[in-house]
Amino acid sequence: MTHIYRCEITLQEATFFSSREISNTYYTEPLLGNYALAYAFGFAQSPYFNQGEIRYVQDLGGLNEQGIYVTPGTLQGSPRFTFGQFNAQPDAYWFAFANNAIVSRSDGSWMEKAGPVWYEHRPGARRKIGLENRPQYGRIRMLAIGNRAVCHIISQEPLTLPRYIRLGKFMSKARVTVTKQPINITQRQELRLNMLLNPADLPSEYRLSIFDLITVPPTPLVQNVILSGSFYALSNGNYLPVGMRFGVELLERKVK
Repeated sequence: MTHIYRCEITLQEATFFSSREISNTYYTEPLLGNYALAYAFGFAQSPYFNQGEIRYVQDLGGLNEQGIYVTPGTLQGSPRFTFGQFNAQPDAYWFAFANNAIVSRSDGSWMEKAGPVWYEHRPGARRKIGLENRPQYGRIRMLAIGNRAVCHIISQEPLTLPRYIRLGKFMSKARVTVTKQPINITQRQELRLNMLLNPADLPSEYRLSIFDLITVPPTPLVQNVILSGSFYALSNGNYLPVGMRFGVELLERKVK
């Protein structure tokens, strides 16, 4: 049996996703990606330590097997933003800026510069300071406190959803208000949907013809799309396409 939950997410802390990067400014787009929400609700578990391995195929593919799907979060009303600055300088007694790296001296060591390269010396050991592909300073645009977004969770089994979740790079707190939706499947032709959708997650019988494309990582989203086919008719007058699942197979082929 299918269960649909409408989740209204209210941000209680400024929330940051690096949606776009222009020079040294990092922008959060006014949306919540459905991959991020799948992790935030606890359906997929990310490891505490990760050396850069992308696990969307394994983690979200497992949700397909369980019959769980999360739509992107569509902001309600006009989005509000807040700006901040960051500086990645270490809080150390001594440090130096190198090419794509910040060099700091730890206790019991001394540093050597040979041309553009820095080395750390310890008793009986010498280590080259490697390059780091990370920003050293800049500005960030975050979603402000009080923004509200709505997503829907579709499951083949009943779920107990959390009242609070953590979102974004800074694990910002958000409150969740859940409303269970009635199940009513209907057929519609050229129906316009204002909510955000992930086009990779739509069944193949849905053809995208008119839509607004929002290019964000890890996969683009669409809004104001016109579709024909089978839909779940929700209690608030909105509709959801039937048969959505995480299209991680397409993402896997793209990575390869």
